[in-house]
Amino acid sequence: MEQHAGALILVPGILFGEHYKELVDLTVKARLPTMLEDKVQVEMGGLMSYGTGFDDMYRRAAAYVDKILKGAKPADLPVEQPTKFELAINLKTAKALGLTIPPSILARADEVIE
Repeated sequence: MEQHAGALILVPGILFGEHYKELVDLTVKARLPTMLEDKVQVEMGGLMSYGTGFDDMYRRAAAYVDKILKGAKPADLPVEQPTKFELAINLKTAKALGLTIPPSILARADEVIE
């Protein structure tokens, strides 16, 4: 019996690096709904992403740098969990895949690309 994946989740990491555009194009061509790590990949044509808000993380990292430059010891600073997560959905890709995204999900999205 032949089986095929019904969807794909691309996890963050250096493995795919600069090849996201090619991966996104391949998943759309294969009609494979894909969850990605960042809205940048959704802007490239990926179906959706849900993950930490990188802009927020960079701002928070800057606060850590500021504390260290003012004399704080890095070992004394608390480890923080991300506090902001973003959902981005590409409706053009959803249509190309033959998917309908429920209005309740669209209402929760931080960004909807049409």
